[in-house]
Amino acid sequence: MDLIINIILLIGLLSLSSHAFSNEKNEISNHDFTAAAYVSVASIDTKFVRPAFLRGIRNSDAMASDDEYYDFDLLVIGAGSGGIASARRAASYGASVAVVEMGRLGGTCVNVGCVPKKVMYNTASISHILQDMHHYGFSGYESGAVQFDWGYIQQSRDAYVERLNKIYDTNLSNSGVRQLIGVASLARGSDGNVEVIVSPLENGSTNSTQQQERYRAKHILIATGGYPTIPEGDESIVKHSISSDEFFELQSLPKRVVVVGAGYIAVELAGILQALGSDTSLVVRKEKALRNFDEILSEALDTEMQRQGINIYRNTMGVGRIELNEKDGLKNVFLNSGEVIKDVDVVIMAAGRRPLVENLGLQNVGVKQREGGYILVDEYQNTNVDNVYGVGDVCGNVELTPMAIAAGRRLADRLFSAKPEHSAVKVSYDNVPTVVFSHPPIGTIGLTEAEAVEKYGEDKIKVYRSKFSNLYFGVFDVEPSEKPKTFMKMVCAGENELVVGLHVIGMGADEMLQGFAVGIKMGATKADFDSCIAIHPTAAEEFVTLFPWGLSSQETGAQISPLNGNPAPEPRT
Repeated sequence: MDLIINIILLIGLLSLSSHAFSNEKNEISNHDFTAAAYVSVASIDTKFVRPAFLRGIRNSDAMASDDEYYDFDLLVIGAGSGGIASARRAASYGASVAVVEMGRLGGTCVNVGCVPKKVMYNTASISHILQDMHHYGFSGYESGAVQFDWGYIQQSRDAYVERLNKIYDTNLSNSGVRQLIGVASLARGSDGNVEVIVSPLENGSTNSTQQQERYRAKHILIATGGYPTIPEGDESIVKHSISSDEFFELQSLPKRVVVVGAGYIAVELAGILQALGSDTSLVVRKEKALRNFDEILSEALDTEMQRQGINIYRNTMGVGRIELNEKDGLKNVFLNSGEVIKDVDVVIMAAGRRPLVENLGLQNVGVKQREGGYILVDEYQNTNVDNVYGVGDVCGNVELTPMAIAAGRRLADRLFSAKPEHSAVKVSYDNVPTVVFSHPPIGTIGLTEAEAVEKYGEDKIKVYRSKFSNLYFGVFDVEPSEKPKTFMKMVCAGENELVVGLHVIGMGADEMLQGFAVGIKMGATKADFDSCIAIHPTAAEEFVTLFPWGLSSQETGAQISPLNGNPAPEPRT
């Protein structure tokens, strides 16, 4: 009789699971999710059955062998891109996982970084197109018929970010990852093992843990990311400026703005604001912005920013002080060079970022840090403390969201997968492609020309360059010299002309680089690029037709050569 009752209960439970999944899928289908997000969000609730697409081969050695001794197999501090990626991948192997977060899910990228920045970049790009539309026969811009509403895009942008926060929440839940809301710090337990202390948030949030709790995990991952810094100096700088994060809190478009910094964040914000109508000044400490990028990129961007009307203050050695006029609320910015920028609405400090580690208690457990406060990790993301790891901006290796995601997933693979190929798996920090969403955008991967010369010697490298106006500007009735230019550079090394660096600035650079990066990661040579037939008319085709075309050493980096008309490779069966 008991067996029959248990069977009936099991059938009812499975029926309930199916019904819950059906309702959830129908509800979610009405929302504007990407395909990837939809697959995750529409997963079967883990209270009933772990989603099949999340299932992995469990490494039992990595799991907590004593449930009373460990609260979790993996405890992640920081629910940004890297932390969430690692947590969900670990949970897919059956690990017990929790994430501690004191802010909004998604970290810098989702909330005050990549995502809202790209929305504003798109907004600025539309402004550029509207300014150009008369070249294509459209009218109305000069008459004032076209208006820009900062409040509208701000509201739409923030609503989109909030939707992403909710998707992250749903995905963590569906993956079986427990969320601990509070402030995390590390401490040694009575037996000497590292523990994580989670304290309540000071804002009194009802979602926060209500009392201090201590947790033990077999593995602890630190993925707390970073935060913008204000350069040290006169206290008026902090008082009368905002950070790059606070740019997203602006309630209106400033009439006159100063952006301080020479990195990618500074040039991105300056380009956005100038395109939308602000009188924009860029303050750099030395000669120009993006000094660590290949010279062809930094020089071209400098020229284009000036063409667009951005005022560049060079060799300033930074801001000395900021004075506020109490009557009109405008500011005067005093530079260390002696120059003064008067009557400024907003001063944005975008001069750098630091790892968010101050309150983690790293010193309590002996986690080593390097210059700048970054957590010291090896190639496998291990810190010097057993079973404590770090990924993402907090380590300061390659501070990019996709890099943190890859590192976090590979760490989880190594710790929790039972697949032999995962036993020593790690992420590569070599040849990482990146894009600067300046106006125009920049795409770059590998070594700069100067770095290649230093590494291989000047006689061992060969450089290919191209400069042209995008076809978009072809119909513009202006002098050719006034048309914006696209610049490309390919840096090759060795007799086989291995491509060790690829750099581009111009319209479409942000979208064209990803595919070329795959080839470079696989060891493509100049001959491999030449062997690929161009897609015409595009800007990207220039990379596979760089002069002189087809005359390089006929050596390939591919396992199966694509040169000389060879057939395409076939999959191994």
